[in-house]
Amino acid sequence: MRIAAAEDSDYGYIHDRDAHILESLILPKIRGNEIYIFLSEEEQRIGWMRYGYFWDNTPFLNMIWIDEPYRGQGTGKQAVLFWEEEMRRKGCNRVMTSTMANEAAQHFYRKLGYRDAGCLLLEQEPLEILMVKTIGCG
Repeated sequence: MRIAAAEDSDYGYIHDRDAHILESLILPKIRGNEIYIFLSEEEQRIGWMRYGYFWDNTPFLNMIWIDEPYRGQGTGKQAVLFWEEEMRRKGCNRVMTSTMANEAAQHFYRKLGYRDAGCLLLEQEPLEILMVKTIGCG
């Protein structure tokens, strides 16, 4: 797998698959290098990840998606470690993410060194676990 910063030409791919982002934010996040595309060996899009900033200073991984045939092969781990290294290069020493308490992703992140840092409880929603990892300075 190859990971690349999304480009304007990836807009349709992201728009059609990411239901958790305002349409008006897709292009600004692409142009701000806050979305990455995952490409297969054949250069086919197989997923994406996007992030923002918690408190406007801590990188927060908002979404990671890998198409079903490419799951369970270390693709997610490779993507998160890539993102952490990118954030380290930007001078960040901490990153964050979250996952719902009823999702298995919490175990995935814990294996990568993330630890629980709090939670958010919204009405009629499962508990959202906030997770943090210290990555050092780059």
